[in-house]
Amino acid sequence: MDLSQRLARAQALAEEAGEMIIAARRDHGFSTRLKHGHELVTDVDLAVDKRIRDGLDRDFPDEARLTEELTPDHEALETDGPLWVVDPIDGTVNFAHGLAHVAVSIAWMEHGKARLGVVHAPFLGQTFTAMRGQGAYLNGQRIEASRADTLSHSLVATGFPYRRDSRAPLLRRLAAVLDQCRDVRRNGSAALDLCDVACGRLDAYYESVSPWDFAAGLLIAREAGASAGHLYPCPSGLHEELYGENLLVTAPGIHGALGELLRLADEDRYQPGRGDD
Repeated sequence: MDLSQRLARAQALAEEAGEMIIAARRDHGFSTRLKHGHELVTDVDLAVDKRIRDGLDRDFPDEARLTEELTPDHEALETDGPLWVVDPIDGTVNFAHGLAHVAVSIAWMEHGKARLGVVHAPFLGQTFTAMRGQGAYLNGQRIEASRADTLSHSLVATGFPYRRDSRAPLLRRLAAVLDQCRDVRRNGSAALDLCDVACGRLDAYYESVSPWDFAAGLLIAREAGASAGHLYPCPSGLHEELYGENLLVTAPGIHGALGELLRLADEDRYQPGRGDD
């Protein structure tokens, strides 16, 4: 099966999952619980993960998977072989609260590199797709990252971990960004934040997330012309495109400046009011 056929199958699975998500909300047919004591999950997350698993098992029976609910084994991050990376519902809290920023994210990796990505937002009617080296698309139309070149004119997205005791150090970053940039958005779906950078709705996104949250969206953003990397070096032995700590994805014109700003905030050396232009 060639890459375009794989993409078509991944998109069909994502859109089928989206129909399940819409139906579950419409029918109020889901329950919620906490996993790890602090992270919200619904039975729809599990049902969607199973549906996608069954589809992948049918079409790609010998290929490994890394999924948020059913197969979250991080040993898969070290594989060089084919790997499907799936988030059945990115934005579970949004889903449970009736908000629209909810996505199904599916990426296919080979040799640690994303070859295709699909991010489907069922409540928004939007499907983002990309194949490596062939551009990025929204509902079949080519998209491009923004041309922002100054922080003061840039709209930046981020997110925060579920664990409240992990949030305090991130407030320094947030204060610096609020001081230097146009504004901040916290939409609750890393996959969609990355896609919004890809189509120029956002100028930048930074956060630490799990591989299933960003694998597809990162490829889509890169294929749209965004600059993507990490604030700090990736540990040896891990594939960079599966390493989710301190992601930074931006319009090319602000990547260096925003990275510097965030690192200064981490070191508690940022001086408010400095300005960038």
